[in-house]
Amino acid sequence: MTITDTPTPPVSARRRWAGLAVLSASVLVVVMDMTVLNVALPAISEDLRPGSIELLWMVDAYALVLSGLLVTVSALGDRWGRKRMLMAGFAVFGVASMAVLAAGSPLEVIAVRALLGVGGAMIMPSTLSMIRNLFTDPGERAKALGVWAAMAAVGAALGPIVAGFLLEHFSWHAAFLVNVPVMVIAIAAGLFLLPESRNPNPGRWDVLGTVLSMAGMVALLYAVKNIGKYGLTSPGALLAAMLAAATLGWFVVRCLRRPDPLLEVRLFRSAPFTAGVITALTTSIAMAAVLLLLAQWMQLVQGYAPLETGVRLLPAALAAIVASPLAPGLAARIGARAVLAGGLALTGLGFLLLYLAPSPLGYGPVAGALVLIGAGNGALAIASAAIMSGTPAAKAGSAAALEETSYELGGALGVAVLGSVAAAVYRQELEYSGPAAGVVQESLGGALDAARELGAGELAEQARQAFTDSLVLTGGAGAALVLAGALAVWFLTPRDLDVLSEH
Repeated sequence: MTITDTPTPPVSARRRWAGLAVLSASVLVVVMDMTVLNVALPAISEDLRPGSIELLWMVDAYALVLSGLLVTVSALGDRWGRKRMLMAGFAVFGVASMAVLAAGSPLEVIAVRALLGVGGAMIMPSTLSMIRNLFTDPGERAKALGVWAAMAAVGAALGPIVAGFLLEHFSWHAAFLVNVPVMVIAIAAGLFLLPESRNPNPGRWDVLGTVLSMAGMVALLYAVKNIGKYGLTSPGALLAAMLAAATLGWFVVRCLRRPDPLLEVRLFRSAPFTAGVITALTTSIAMAAVLLLLAQWMQLVQGYAPLETGVRLLPAALAAIVASPLAPGLAARIGARAVLAGGLALTGLGFLLLYLAPSPLGYGPVAGALVLIGAGNGALAIASAAIMSGTPAAKAGSAAALEETSYELGGALGVAVLGSVAAAVYRQELEYSGPAAGVVQESLGGALDAARELGAGELAEQARQAFTDSLVLTGGAGAALVLAGALAVWFLTPRDLDVLSEH
C-alpha cells in the first residue's frame, strides 16, 4: 500500500495534543469493551445459558471480525480519508453498543460483538496512522505513543470497575452502554480537532487481495479454535488450516509482487519493526487468556462480586498506567532493546509467579503477578514507537494495520490456544462421569449449576479446584511464551536502536 499523504498545514502543538486526547479516548473505549466482557461473561452465561461454542464465539467474534477487516479498512481509510474512517468507526461502535439493549439470545450477543468488531476495525488503525502523521518529531511521537498506551491501560482499569458497578445495579446489557457517551464526545471533538489525511494516488484497488486477506484470517482463527477444542485430527480444523495457509500465502506473495499492495508486508524486512510486532503479539496471546481466566476465577472460585472483581484486577492496569509514559525516557537512558526485551521478561515473570504460587492459590500472589504484568506492558509503548520509527510516513497505514492485527490476532489466539489448554486441564483434573457429566466438564459455570441442582457440594469444590489448576498451568504456558518472545526480541532489536530520533 503506497501512501503519499496530501499536504496539510502545520498543526499547532495545542491542537496536536488535543487531537491525541481524542485518539486516546478511542483506544480507551475499545480496550474497555474487551475487559467489560471478561467481567460480564458470567452474568451473560447465567441469563442466556449459551453452549460452549456460543460462549467461545461471544468472546472471539469481536477479535475475529476486527482482525479480518483491519487490512481492508486501513486501505479504505487511506483512500476515503483517515479522519472520516475514524468518525464512521466511532458511529458504528456507538450504534452497536446501543444495539445490545435488544440482544436477548446468545446469537444476538454474538452479532452485537461482531458489529463492535467492525467499528473497532475502523477505529484502531486510524488512531496509530494519525499519530504517526500528527507527531512528526520522533521524540514527541514516542511520548504521544506512551500516552496512547497509558490510555489503553486506563481502559483496562475502568472496564472491570464500571462493568462491575453496572452489573450490581442493572442487567448485563448496561455494561456495554458506557461506550455510547464516550463515542458521542469523541465524534464531536474529533470533527473539530483532527486534520484529514489520505492517499491521493492509491492505485488500483486489489479486489482479489481483499478477499484473500479476509478469508485467510477467518480460516486461520477458525482452525486455531477448532484444533484447540477437538485436536489436530478434526477434519473441519484441518480443512480450515489448509485454506488459511493457501489464502494467506497467496495474499503475501501477491503483496510482494504488486507496486501498490493492499498491505506493505515488506515492512517485516526491518528488524525493529518485526521486534515491535512480536512484542505486541506475544503479550496479547498471554494476556487475553490469563486475564479472562482470572476474571472467572475471582467470581466463580473466590466468590467476589463483579465490582469486587474489577477492583482486584486493578493492579495490572495501574502499573501499566505508570510504566507506559515512563518507557520513552527509560529507553533514552538504557536503550530501546533493553526496554522491549526487559518489559516482556517482566511480564513473563508475572505469569511465572502465578504458576509458582503456593497452593491453594490466593489473591496475594495474583496481585503481585498483576503488578509485574502491568509494569511489563509499559514496553508496548516502545513497541509502537519501534514499529512507527522504523516505518516511513508513506507506509504508516500498513504499519498501523499490522500492529493492530498483531494485538487482535494475539488476543484471539490466546483465548483459542491457551483457553483450550485451560479447558483440557480442567476436564482432565475434574474426572467426573456422573449425572450431567457433559455440562460439568464443559465449564466451571455449568459445573456449579449442576452441583446446585444435584445438591453435590463436593462436586462444586472439585470443579473449583480443577479450574484453579487450569489457571495456574495456563499461567506457566503464558510465562514460557512471553519469555521466549523476550529472547527473540532481544536478538532481533539492534543494540543502537533509537526510537526518539529519525534513522
